[in-house]
Amino acid sequence: MSEDKEPRRRFLRQVFAIVPAATLGGATTVAVSNTAAADPAEPGKARAYQPTFFNAAEWAFINAAVDHLIPSDQYGAGAIETGVPEFIDRQMETPYGAGKLWYMQGPFHPDSVPELGYQLSLPPRDIYRQGIAACNAWCQKNHGKVFAELDKTLQLSTLKAMEGNKAEFDTIPAKTFFSYLLNNTKEGYFADPMYGGNQKMGGWKMVGFPGARADFADWVDQYNVKYPYGPVSILGEKG
Repeated sequence: MSEDKEPRRRFLRQVFAIVPAATLGGATTVAVSNTAAADPAEPGKARAYQPTFFNAAEWAFINAAVDHLIPSDQYGAGAIETGVPEFIDRQMETPYGAGKLWYMQGPFHPDSVPELGYQLSLPPRDIYRQGIAACNAWCQKNHGKVFAELDKTLQLSTLKAMEGNKAEFDTIPAKTFFSYLLNNTKEGYFADPMYGGNQKMGGWKMVGFPGARADFADWVDQYNVKYPYGPVSILGEKG
């Protein structure tokens, strides 16, 4: 949500550089038990998908929000076209989504310093459920409509208010919710397609990542040279 005017491709390259390698081949969250199979979706669009965790109102919020976080433009596909909402929904049905990979016995210190990391009692699926409800309530109070029904300008200003913790939510800090939404959006954009996002390897194509190719060592030291081959997913899908 920065006001920085640098080209989107450069921004995503910087994001790509700091995303852990595990995110690229899988996800920093957790592997999804039911692998997302590729299908012949219409070019430029994500495949059809029915959410299993999010309800209709929550699903509308996710789609509207991630469209702002990584929009499509002249440089390539955005979060919607690459299936990031599907990735996030699938993650909510994993041990990660239920917080089973975290120590969740307390004590909890919601007002602790940032250096201590996440200190709330909510697992990711509750961060989303309560965060979306709180955001919609805040939007309803301030603008008379839920987030997904606002115009693009108000949606963007709402996300910026969340990022800056200027939106007051009752159940969860707005900044905490925004942070998880942004991080999961980036993960879904760059994770292997088997996890639901990065469909047609749009995220990898954006930054020139070769994916799970068995051997591209000859190109590692060739700086500022475009890699001549498309990416390959873990399941062998070619981009």
